[in-house]
Amino acid sequence: MTREENKEPVGPAARVAAKVAKRMRLKKGLTQDQLGSRMGYTGAAISATERFLHPVSDEMLTKLEEALGGGTGMFDEMRELVRLEKLPEQFREYAPIEQKAVALWLYANHVVHGLFQTEAYARALIAGGHPEPTPERVEELVVGRMARKALFDRTPVCEIELVLDESVLRRPIGSEEVMREQVAYLAECARRRNVNLQVLPLDAGLGGEYAGDRGTLEIVETPAHDRVTFLEIQGESLLITDRAKVSKHLQRYAKIRAQALDPRRSLGLIEELAGAQR
Repeated sequence: MTREENKEPVGPAARVAAKVAKRMRLKKGLTQDQLGSRMGYTGAAISATERFLHPVSDEMLTKLEEALGGGTGMFDEMRELVRLEKLPEQFREYAPIEQKAVALWLYANHVVHGLFQTEAYARALIAGGHPEPTPERVEELVVGRMARKALFDRTPVCEIELVLDESVLRRPIGSEEVMREQVAYLAECARRRNVNLQVLPLDAGLGGEYAGDRGTLEIVETPAHDRVTFLEIQGESLLITDRAKVSKHLQRYAKIRAQALDPRRSLGLIEELAGAQR
């Protein structure tokens, strides 16, 4: 693959940010080298951004706010738009819905759900994907995933339920240290008042029923109290608004939750596994 083919696309929000930064730089009478020096970048990096050779990074937008923003917060606001267009294409439509949700019902059976991932776990997972992303793309996706965590502390509060398959807790990603940190973080999340975390045990199917056989499931309640389902597999996604279908998904989720350990026993298992990995 040539370097030209390997470039990350520069979306509309990133282009606007670059144009505004250039205009404000020129208004202040700064050269690219001078602005770069203030921000800890080379003049060549500033030039590449202004010429749309690569998208402006989240870190660079923070530095632009400090160097050119003048307390307006304009580059901070642009960060949200730029982050959104850097998300995987199949997730972009769903991301704003997730961030405005009043309630989430989640089931994950392959890896830890993105909202509950540590930075190290997310980085190991993303970097190990196929096709292999560039280091720059890995960092973009990690930043975007970590930004989603603002939902945990948002006002008004979002009520979040997660049923996590036990196999996810036992599948090491990255390294033993990364996994130890991840499991400990899940225990921390489970103690939040707006989080209900349950574990679907490996032996859940022994009774002849296993409601989690159809894979991951995400259901959202919007501020208007509508409910939608988001499904994602193999880089493809589906956003479902049909009420009858969403109702069926809610019923299936209820079955999954009923077959899971209760929150107290789930936390006990998570803490046990966290201790075992020390």
